[in-house]
Amino acid sequence: MANAPKPTTVKKESSTASNLFATLVIPICLIIGISLFIFVLGKPSNFNVPPDVAKNNSAVSLAFYNDDTHSFLPHPGNYGGMAYKGGFIVPILIGMLLMVFVFSIERLIVIGKATGKGSLDSFVKKIQSLLSAGNIQAAAAECDKQEGSVANVIKSGLKKYGEMETEANMDTDQKCLAIQKDIEEATSLEMPMLEQNLTIIATLVSVGTLMGLLGTVTGMIKAFGGLANSGAPDQAALATGISEALINTATGISTSTLAIIMYNILTSKIDKLTYAIDEAGFSIIQTYASTHK
Repeated sequence: MANAPKPTTVKKESSTASNLFATLVIPICLIIGISLFIFVLGKPSNFNVPPDVAKNNSAVSLAFYNDDTHSFLPHPGNYGGMAYKGGFIVPILIGMLLMVFVFSIERLIVIGKATGKGSLDSFVKKIQSLLSAGNIQAAAAECDKQEGSVANVIKSGLKKYGEMETEANMDTDQKCLAIQKDIEEATSLEMPMLEQNLTIIATLVSVGTLMGLLGTVTGMIKAFGGLANSGAPDQAALATGISEALINTATGISTSTLAIIMYNILTSKIDKLTYAIDEAGFSIIQTYASTHK
């Protein structure tokens, strides 16, 4: 019988670090979003605030003061003040937008390390060339030069290849199956690390849209509330409500759009790594089968 391939040790510390990273990033991004909303978007200079009122009130107090009175409007063309008028959902959407940026950059770095130092396509072609020449040691040396998850999986298959050379109790088909199983196990241990935090980005696609829709609804409620007054409509309340609805819609769509784009880019990169492993693994098995008939 074939000896079971020795499983590669899972790097639990990497998984723990990734989970800790996600746990810290989410609240930090929300805090930054709230801070930007209050102190940058809501600063008095963005609005038609009388100098004496601006002098005697902080950005925090003006945030509530503005909403209660509806008396201060943004300066014409001041997008910061316009965004501030979007209401309390805007800082949440800003935090979510920051999350998309942070998690996307973190995943790009991780996938870049998994790819290795050189071109992945050139690496796979070089491995195939060395396998065709029967130079297994040189192929393993190329894996050491390339580094990364792809090279680790291929090297594991090459190591099993060498072990099967000295195995006398198995036929060629059993040996090929053992090499394939080793490659699959190495892949199952290396690749899941690349997909961590992708679920968060995928979730932000839906949540961003829903939060933008919620802001739209609350804004329209305020707008119709301004129209419901007896006599002349409250134009300031109407303008504030419509502004809140449109700003939340735009911010929610922007967050979801960026999340969708980054999710597709990241998944395509992971698929490319998986394909490279499958291609090189097939070459290893085919080479062994053709040279040990």
